[in-house]
Amino acid sequence: MNLHQFRFVQEAARHNLNLTEAAKALHTSQPGVSKAIIELEEELGIEIFARHGKRLKRITEPGQHVLKSIEIVMRELGNLKRIGEQYSAQDNGTLSIATTHTQARYVLPEPVAKLRAAYPKVNLSLHQGTPDQVARMLIDDVAEIGIATESLSDYSELVTLPCYEWQHVLVLPADHPLAGKARLTLEDIAAEPIITYHPSFTGRTRIDNAFAARKLQPRIALEAIDSDVIKTYVKLGMGIGIVAEMSVRELSDKGTDGELVIRPLGQLFGQNVTRVAFKRGAYLRNFVFDFAELLSDRLTRDLVARAMTGHVNDYEL
Repeated sequence: MNLHQFRFVQEAARHNLNLTEAAKALHTSQPGVSKAIIELEEELGIEIFARHGKRLKRITEPGQHVLKSIEIVMRELGNLKRIGEQYSAQDNGTLSIATTHTQARYVLPEPVAKLRAAYPKVNLSLHQGTPDQVARMLIDDVAEIGIATESLSDYSELVTLPCYEWQHVLVLPADHPLAGKARLTLEDIAAEPIITYHPSFTGRTRIDNAFAARKLQPRIALEAIDSDVIKTYVKLGMGIGIVAEMSVRELSDKGTDGELVIRPLGQLFGQNVTRVAFKRGAYLRNFVFDFAELLSDRLTRDLVARAMTGHVNDYEL
């Protein structure tokens, strides 16, 4: 029984029982992966995978338990490596951050710059993706900390804590009829062509749910993942935009840039919560705790440490 066998079993499960893909991910041969898995099964006296010929068809019931144990072993192996890195070099290493475009573009620059100033020897690696991809990068140990609004709390493998609240705002041409209206309604917005986020990004679920609750069918003219793209097409006259408030900071002080104006929509779509996430059971280095504190003054080292040991489920913003 060895770690190579554990890795082969784990990768086979991750790649939907496709041994060819698992072998590619492990930079080895498919027959070698198959042989290692069979040897582990023989040593344990059980079948981890049910087979049809040479193909793996499904994970058996005892195989499910084996995979859970392997996950724990591999996670603790990663923790051992991080502990060694922590105590051999307290102020250097790599911090991998998984997040969405909106967070990377509008929220993270300041805390990233501050962490870089505090830890000049720490390399920063920023991975962008959908909220579900952010969660998967944490689970697969590609990243140590994840930040997103959607999906993170849906994964039992993750410890998540609320980071900050925000609302959507309406972006529209300064001469648009709705720009002069004192009180906007969902009906007003639904009657216009709308440019907003792709359904899996930046609180789009809350927007859709608000319209559905009023039995309204919004006219979605264009979907994007980039707030700047949304604002560009609003300027071109393709419709009115619904974006996250942090993406219009250049407009927030004066409410306009001459071409566009903004109007808050919290009263219509409610408040959104961006969450920070860590892989459950992971060992966090000092600069990971410090980065969490830079994201929000609520994310103290003590709170995050207690959450990682299962003693904090959430807290109120």
